[in-house]
Amino acid sequence: MINRSDEICPWCRAADVFEKGESSHEEIHLAAKGKNYDVLELPLRNKDGSISKLSIYRDITLRKDREKRLRASEQNYRSLFEHVAVGVYVSSKKGRFLNANPALLDMLGYEDKAEFLGIDLEQDLYVKPEDRKIFQEMIERHGSVIDYEVDFKRKNGTPISVLLTAHIRMSQTGNILGYEGICVDQSQRKQMEKKLREAHDFMDNTIQSSPNAIMCTDMQGNIIMWNHGAEETLGYKASDVIGKMNVVGNLYTASMAKKVMKMMRSDQYGGKGKLRSCPMTFKRSDGRELEGNLSASIIYDDNGSEIASVGFFVDLGEMLEMNRKLRQTQEQLLQSEKLAAMGRLTSQIAHELNNPLYGIMNTLELMKTEISPTNKRRKLLDMSLSETERLADMLRKMLSFSKPDQEQQAPVNLNTILDEILLLHKKQLWENTIKIKTTFDEALDLVYASKNQLRQVFLNMISNAKDAMPRGGTLTVTTARDTDHARVLISDTGCGIKEKHLDMIFETFFTTKTDGAKGVGLGLSVCYGFIKDHGGDILVESKPGEGTTFTIILPVYKGASD
Repeated sequence: MINRSDEICPWCRAADVFEKGESSHEEIHLAAKGKNYDVLELPLRNKDGSISKLSIYRDITLRKDREKRLRASEQNYRSLFEHVAVGVYVSSKKGRFLNANPALLDMLGYEDKAEFLGIDLEQDLYVKPEDRKIFQEMIERHGSVIDYEVDFKRKNGTPISVLLTAHIRMSQTGNILGYEGICVDQSQRKQMEKKLREAHDFMDNTIQSSPNAIMCTDMQGNIIMWNHGAEETLGYKASDVIGKMNVVGNLYTASMAKKVMKMMRSDQYGGKGKLRSCPMTFKRSDGRELEGNLSASIIYDDNGSEIASVGFFVDLGEMLEMNRKLRQTQEQLLQSEKLAAMGRLTSQIAHELNNPLYGIMNTLELMKTEISPTNKRRKLLDMSLSETERLADMLRKMLSFSKPDQEQQAPVNLNTILDEILLLHKKQLWENTIKIKTTFDEALDLVYASKNQLRQVFLNMISNAKDAMPRGGTLTVTTARDTDHARVLISDTGCGIKEKHLDMIFETFFTTKTDGAKGVGLGLSVCYGFIKDHGGDILVESKPGEGTTFTIILPVYKGASD
């Protein structure tokens, strides 16, 4: 009935019960029902002396299923314990391992498990024995610890960094028996962190060691990186600008910032996101402007979005100043060559004219002896002789332009020369409604120069100033000195000089005067030649409509040693 068969059940123990009078107890599995039973068969003696069999079937299917699952769980746990890649342990509160998996033994360099279970945790496992006490205090206070980083010792004594995650083991009475948990080897992570730290430090040292200014900003212009080169070049300390300053308005203008970003986002200046080179003017912390060259690039994240920009600024101030001085020297050399050519031409003209001119003068002098002083023609003769002498004087000046070394030089007082010239021209200037203002340095040193040539220079400057103020104005003459030079500043409030003409005013035959009777462009070129021959220089500043200032610079006289 139970087995659904006419044959005797294979587990039946009827023979033992009836023939031997023995009881039978076993567990059976009925495949047809898919159940397990605990079967107890007992002999019963009847009143008539016959024996009957009592069979008791108790369904134990659920218990068997639980036992099966428990065995599978134990097997899985043991397999996990034995094969998991991290160290798993069970330890006592007194400081001994009660169990450990192969991964933990391998991690700590032990081959013999019995040896490993016999070590003293505080002394043999922890690099710092006090860390064991700290671990116990933490786990017993909180019931568990998670990712507690500590240094263990391998069998050979080398340290190993591990992360401990563990909880306490309790007895049925609530007492702490010990701890169990896992250990994760952090050696590889520590090594990677070390390499990353070294790479970061190397990169940081490279950036900080650069003599050029390197800075990084977010996309709003806020400074997030600032190297030592930027500190030295621009005068701001990194601690004062990182996270505190925006480059726009502080280092350069908003319009320049937009221009730079537009160039970086273009493909025309080194590729998208890059700017190979851009002339740039930065403002230092002290307000001075620095000329240089900027190279920059945009930094993108993994999604291609702009997150920052980095710039490299090279201060080219010294080089640009050298280039300017070189150009100035080249211009001065060219001017000297022009003056030399003019001198040679002037000398040739003067020599060619001198001989016939002196012949004319001698003839006129002879004619004077033959004509009575009361004769009307004598007046015409005197006028002709006077004009001829004036022409001869002009030729002498032309010769002095070509050969200035022929002029005698001596220590002279610039204040005296200027005072005499202004006194002679005071009436003429007054008639042209021109006021005179003078500021003379009474302690001005003497200069070693040709007095006649300096007179010619100052006369030319004052004459030009007068011509520049046809409706009147103010002529200001100032003298001053520095350590080694005397300066004469002659300023007018006239029409000024156009910027495009400033570089040409000392060139021979250059003039802005439309009236040919007033000048042919020799005055300033002759003056420039005289001052250069004295070791000095002439500077000019002018603004159209506001006036012009000529500054004559001459070396001071230092005595016979000069």
